[in-house]
Amino acid sequence: MGPDPLEEAAPPLKIRAFFGLPVPKAQLRELDPFLSACATIAPAFRWTPAANLHLTVRFIGQVERAIVDGVADRLARRELAGLDVGLGEIGTFKRGRLARVIWLQISLGADAARALAELVEAECVRSGLAPDTRPFKPHLTLARARAREGAALPPLPAAPELPTWRAGELVLYRSRLGRAGSVYEPLRTIRLS
Repeated sequence: MGPDPLEEAAPPLKIRAFFGLPVPKAQLRELDPFLSACATIAPAFRWTPAANLHLTVRFIGQVERAIVDGVADRLARRELAGLDVGLGEIGTFKRGRLARVIWLQISLGADAARALAELVEAECVRSGLAPDTRPFKPHLTLARARAREGAALPPLPAAPELPTWRAGELVLYRSRLGRAGSVYEPLRTIRLS
């Protein structure tokens, strides 16, 4: 008689995950009408709902939940410094003349965000994850082109001038892809000093 299928070990739970710094609600409220205006002006892009805006510190992708929990455990035991964050100009990642991603620059706190990203990256690599070979560029992703090759970007309104804020927590997020876009679920919060 073969093994009971109910007794066989379940495969490890895999999730789509990333570490990020959340944007406070006050700033999100001010960005919401700006994003709505941009979506009307540039419908060739999928605009991020204000509630989903965050500064990605390290995108991980599909991974076993236990691995990112281990990274979060080790990060929580470290003295990670908080940072003051201020937003700057709109920028794009392009392919030729076509924009693929529209983002909002982190103007204040960029160096501190890079330092935090280096620590998170080191813990990810220590856990056996492949190193991220792209240089870290601190930004908030506002939109992605609907077409894979990108799209022409019409002139957009100026981004609102928002007050700076203190980023006091690093969050491990689970990202669930759906028809209406991504839904981000906070799994762990790591306090920053």
